[in-house]
Amino acid sequence: MTLPCKAVALEARLKSCRNVITLGVKPNFADYTPAEAKLILHSRKVYYPSPFYADLLDTAGIATFPSYHTYKFVQDKIKQTALLNILGIPHPLTRVFYGKRQIASICQHFHFPFIAKIPRGSAMGRGVFQIQTPEDLECYAQITPTAYIQEYLPIDRDIRVVVIGNRVVHAYWRIAPAGDFRSNVAVGGTIKLDPVPRDVLDLALYTARKCRWDDVGIDICQCNGQYYVIEANMKYGKEGFRQAGIDYFHLMESMIENGEI
Repeated sequence: MTLPCKAVALEARLKSCRNVITLGVKPNFADYTPAEAKLILHSRKVYYPSPFYADLLDTAGIATFPSYHTYKFVQDKIKQTALLNILGIPHPLTRVFYGKRQIASICQHFHFPFIAKIPRGSAMGRGVFQIQTPEDLECYAQITPTAYIQEYLPIDRDIRVVVIGNRVVHAYWRIAPAGDFRSNVAVGGTIKLDPVPRDVLDLALYTARKCRWDDVGIDICQCNGQYYVIEANMKYGKEGFRQAGIDYFHLMESMIENGEI
C-alpha cells in the first residue's frame, strides 16, 4: 500500500505534526532544492507559508493555510479595525491618529481614561497602555508616530475563541490579574474553562468567516450587555489548549487528514 504524502509546511508551526514535512522559510526561492521546490509547487496546499510567501503562492494559484487573507492582518490593529468597521462587526470605538498634529487632537475625541496601543507588531498584551492623564498621553506619543486609540471598557475578563478552518476548536475565559486591565496570559492573565456563551462562539465564527480568517484567536468581551470583538490574533498561544487537555498537534494532524484545513 502506498502511504499518503505528507503535507508541506514552510514555517515551523506544525513541526511536531507527524503528517507534515517542514521545509523552512528561505528568503530566496532558489535556495530550496529542486525536490523541495517541486513539493511546494505541486502541493494541494502549502501550510504556514509565512507572510512573505503567502501572497506569492496565492498569486501563483497555490492554496495556502492559513489563507492569504489571514496573513494580511497579522499584528496589524489598524487594518483589523478598518475591516471590522467595514463589515459592521461590533468593535470598541477606535480611531487612528497620524503624526504630532493629529495626535494633539486625541482629547477632542476621547475622554480619560482610554486605551492606547502600538498599532503594528505588538502582541501578548505588550504595547497596550491605559491612558489616564495628559502626562500618560504625552509619554505614549513619544514612542509611536501613529496613535491607535480605543475607548476604555470597564471589564476584568474577555474570551479567546480559536477558529481553525471553518469551526471553533476551543474557547476560554481570560481573567485580568489584580491591578491590571489586560487579560493576556503573557502578562499574568488567568485562564478559566467555564462554559462560553453560544452567542460569543457564533460571533467569533461569523467574524472569522466574514473577514476570511481561517486560523485565528478572536478576543471578545461583554460590556453593558453588548459583545465587542476586541482584536484578532493570528499568532495565538497554546496554553489554553494545554490547560484544557487538548493536544494541539494531534488536532492539527486530524484536521489535515480530514481535509478540514
